[in-house]
Amino acid sequence: MADDTQTKPAAKLTRKEIASIMAGLMVAMFPGALDTTIIGPAMPTIGRELGDVEHLPWIVTSYLLVSTAATPLYGKLSDIHGRRIMLLWAIGLFALGSVACAIAPTMITLALARALQAVGGGGLISLAMTIVGDIVPPLERPKYQVYTSVMWTTSSLLGPALGGYLADKWHWSLIFWINLPLCLAAYFMTDSKLKRLPRYERPHKLDFGGAGLLVVASVLVQLMLSWGGTRYPWSSAPVLGVMAAAVVAIALLTWRLRTAAEPLIPLRLLSNKVVLTGGTAVGLCMGVFVGLSIYVPIYFETIMGLTATQSGIALLPLMTGSTIGAVICGKIMASMPRYKIAPMIGLILGGLCVLPLFFKPEGMSLLTVEILFTVVSIGVGGVFPVTTISIQNAVPRHDLGTATALITFMRNLGAATGVAVFGTLVIGGGEATGPAYGTDYVAQFRWIFMAGALGFFLSASVLAAMEERPLRARGSGQI
Repeated sequence: MADDTQTKPAAKLTRKEIASIMAGLMVAMFPGALDTTIIGPAMPTIGRELGDVEHLPWIVTSYLLVSTAATPLYGKLSDIHGRRIMLLWAIGLFALGSVACAIAPTMITLALARALQAVGGGGLISLAMTIVGDIVPPLERPKYQVYTSVMWTTSSLLGPALGGYLADKWHWSLIFWINLPLCLAAYFMTDSKLKRLPRYERPHKLDFGGAGLLVVASVLVQLMLSWGGTRYPWSSAPVLGVMAAAVVAIALLTWRLRTAAEPLIPLRLLSNKVVLTGGTAVGLCMGVFVGLSIYVPIYFETIMGLTATQSGIALLPLMTGSTIGAVICGKIMASMPRYKIAPMIGLILGGLCVLPLFFKPEGMSLLTVEILFTVVSIGVGGVFPVTTISIQNAVPRHDLGTATALITFMRNLGAATGVAVFGTLVIGGGEATGPAYGTDYVAQFRWIFMAGALGFFLSASVLAAMEERPLRARGSGQI
């Protein structure tokens, strides 16, 4: 089959121009990155004020599910219409969804508004990473890790403390209102700078049917996990009915992926072992990491007796250490051929540091818990850049947008599953109504930490199977 890729390269970018574009991309990624860190400490407050703790996990899972389905579509749309246009659309939709979240009067409407926000959020980070892949070859990409590190560090430092403070002292809706000036800055920072991007176009057919089936199947699985053993017994008719519907939806999705002219998730990319193993490893890791970041604030508030503001500050070691791990592994990747060893060791250390919290979820000093979470965060931080660059390095140029979107898709799918599983363990044990109820949650968090340790160990074993290919330099073969 002939390759119908159309290439329209721009003039060669200087280092100064690349730095300018990178700065704009980090501003565009920032609202999406902040969204993942700011909401956790505010969740108990949101649940109390909206009077609906049972459906609290849906404000996270609805975002993750829709962004998971939207991300591959953004990859293909950017291959068709260009990265700049699609990134600007993503910024606009994210801002619109943020407004809807801020004015939502109930938990259900908030979950639906989060889904709208996710239509834009699904493109923010994946498109920015794709553009980095367009302008910087894999061999040089770890050198530019400092830009990403500064952005993630800033969002990790601001997000938890800001989310807890706004929910505690002001109103939880402010965690969404602040996205408006951020999105406006992102729009103006990227609009002009991205006009100099090279264009690598290839016609695509958009698999909206596959995206719809993915959302339906995912929602049914989340319902099964959230209802089973909590609202209804596992053997009850509602749970068994949802389970049967989920099996049918998954079967239809599998059929669609096998028969569509250009499926939402390209099977030819999944047949690439680097893509399959790297994506699976980062999905497992992300499931545990996001699950912890969302529910550890509840652990701090219910078991350790902290306020929302204090829990946001206490969450910082878990959120900021990943940047250190990413920088370390980025430097190793740029200089060593065996670049997956460092993130593998990090995942194992992460699992080992979560295990003490399984054996002793209460009574441990806050300082000890913070040290454990710091090591966990540093350990898992290197997984993200290593898997992303490895997968981008393993695919041809015309598949870069789709492959990068696929990475984000697998990360989001893992995160959605992790949040659903952790939410079932936490919400199933009672209502997060305050420190006085801390003892109700000891058993639930014990199993959350065990699940987290097992997830990290499993991610390390999958990453061990990923092939380490030499990183391509500028002007080589597929770059």
